[in-house]
Amino acid sequence: MASAENSEANDAQPVRLPGPRALFLGHPRFHDSELADVAERHGVEAAWRAGYQRFGPSVASRVGGDFAAAFRDDRGNALLVVDRFARCTLCYRLRAGQLEFAERADELAGPASDFDAQSMYNYLYFHVIPAPNTIFRDVLRLPAGHVGHLQAGKLTVAPWWTPIFVESERVPFAELKSRFRRILAESIGREIGTEVVGCFLSGGTDSSTVAGLLGEATGKPAQTFSIGFDAEGYDEMEYARIAARHFGTDHHEYYVTPDDLVSAIPAVAASYDQPFGNSSVVPAYYCAKFARESGVAKILGGDGGDELFGGNSRYAKQRMFDIYRHVPAAARRRLLEPMLGAGPLTRLPGVRKASSYVEQAKVPMPDRLQMYNLLTRLGLSEVLTPDFLASVDPETPARQQRDVYSASADHALINRMLAFDWRYTLADNDLPKVIGATSLAGIAVGFPLLDDALVDFSLRLEPELKLKGFRLRWFFKEALRGFLPDEILTKKKHGFGLPFGVWVNRHEGLKTLATGSLHSLAQRGIVRREFLRRLVDEHLPGHPGYYGEMVWVLMMLEQWLARPQAASLGRRGAEA
Repeated sequence: MASAENSEANDAQPVRLPGPRALFLGHPRFHDSELADVAERHGVEAAWRAGYQRFGPSVASRVGGDFAAAFRDDRGNALLVVDRFARCTLCYRLRAGQLEFAERADELAGPASDFDAQSMYNYLYFHVIPAPNTIFRDVLRLPAGHVGHLQAGKLTVAPWWTPIFVESERVPFAELKSRFRRILAESIGREIGTEVVGCFLSGGTDSSTVAGLLGEATGKPAQTFSIGFDAEGYDEMEYARIAARHFGTDHHEYYVTPDDLVSAIPAVAASYDQPFGNSSVVPAYYCAKFARESGVAKILGGDGGDELFGGNSRYAKQRMFDIYRHVPAAARRRLLEPMLGAGPLTRLPGVRKASSYVEQAKVPMPDRLQMYNLLTRLGLSEVLTPDFLASVDPETPARQQRDVYSASADHALINRMLAFDWRYTLADNDLPKVIGATSLAGIAVGFPLLDDALVDFSLRLEPELKLKGFRLRWFFKEALRGFLPDEILTKKKHGFGLPFGVWVNRHEGLKTLATGSLHSLAQRGIVRREFLRRLVDEHLPGHPGYYGEMVWVLMMLEQWLARPQAASLGRRGAEA
C-alpha cells in the first residue's frame, strides 16, 4: 500500500527520482519525446514524475498503453491515473488527512472497513460492481480514463480522456482498409516480446483475427486455445476448429466439466478484490491455465472488437427501437400507444410483438438497455429483504448509467452505445474477467484490439460503416473478407457461454456447492429466504438457462463473502 500525505502547496521543487510510497503498473508508452527518453534512461517512475512536474495532471493525455500510476511529490500533492480502459486498476481512499492507494480494494480495506450495502445492490443489478464504487464503504476505484489529483488537501477526480467521435470524415474504403490492416498488424506486433505468445480462440471474428495475425507476425503457427462444453446448445468448438484449420494454428482444446467448476469456483471467487459475477470467468481461467501448462507465457484476447466496431446484437436492436422516435409525436400518442399499450388486442400474436416494440421504444436510452434486467424482472421486493432494500437506492445504477451515456450526447446512436460499452462492458466487466482469470492462472495477457491506434481509428470511422443498416460491424468484416473464413464472418456471436444452470440440475457436487452457498447467503439478511427456496426448488429446474444466472450471481457473492480474507472485514455492512 502507498500513501500520500496531505499538506499545503509550496513552491515547485525538483522531482526526486525515484520516490517512496508509489505505485507504477502496466506498460505505459510516453508519447512526449522527452518523457520517452527519460523512461528509456531512468525508468517508468522517473518519466511519470518528470511528466507530472512538467504538465501536471494533464500528463495522462501524453501516455498510451495499459497503465496505472499513483505517487506524491515533495509538496504533498499526489497523482492517481489509469489508462483508457482501466486494464490496470487503482483504488484509493482519504483517511485521517492522507490519501491511500493500492492496486486492489481489499489491500486498502481493514477490520474497520464496512461493506457498502449500495455496492452489494449494484452487484446484484450488474453482476459486477462498476467503478467508482467498491464493496468497501470507504474505498473507491478510479474509473477508466480518469485522473485523481490531490492538491492543497483537496482531491479532484475527473476524466482525462473522453471519447470524441469524428463522424463526418469521408475516406475511400480501400484507403480505410489498408490503414486498418496496417494498424491491426502493428498492434499485434506491439504485444509480442521474447516470451512464448498464444491466444484465446472462441471461433468468433475477434479471436480468429488475432490468431491469424499472430501467425503472420511470428512467421510460425500461432498457438491457439479453446474451451468447449459437453452440453447441447453451448459448445462452439467447431467454429474454433474452422479458424484453426484456416490459419494452420497449433490448436489446443479443453472441455470444462462440472467437476472443474466445483474445483475452481471457490478459488476464482476469492481471487477478486470484491464480488465478481461474470460466469464466463471460470472457463476463461481454465483456458488460460491450459495455455500456461502448454508453455505459453502470454496469451492474447480479442476483447474490444465488438465495442470498437459495432459487433454486439443490441446495437442493431436499439437502432430498430430508435426508429420509433422519428414517428410524429401525435401519431404515437393518439394512435400507436392507445392501440398497442393495453387491451385485448395485445393478446394476438402479431399485435403482441408490436406492443412489446412500442413498450420498449418508449423508454429512453440508456434505461432501455435494462428493461430485462434479471434483478428487476424478478422483482426487488421478491428477491431482497425489506431491511436491505430500505438501506439502498434502487435508482442509483440508472442514474450512474445516464451520466455516462450523456457524456457522448452529441454523437450518433451507435457511437453513444460504443462509448457506453467501453465503460460498462469492457472496463467494468469483460476486461476484469480476462485479467482476473489470467492472473489466477499465472499467465500474462494482452489486448491488441484495444491498442490506442486502433481505438483512435475507430473514433474517426463513419457511424454507418460500423452498423450499416442493421448489419453489425460492417467495416471490420468487409476489411477482413478473404482473410477470415466465410463461416466466421457469418456466424452469430456466442463466446465461452457456460451451461451452469443445466449442470447444476444434473451434477450432485455442483448442486451441493450452489445450494450450500445460497443457504449461507440466506443468513446475511440480503436476499429473502423464501426467494432462495423457490429459486432452487421451482425456478431452476423449469428454466435452468434463465434462472441459473441468478443462482451463479448469488453463489459467487457468498463465495467471496465467505473467503478467509473477507471473514474479518465489513461485517456490519454485510448485515445491513
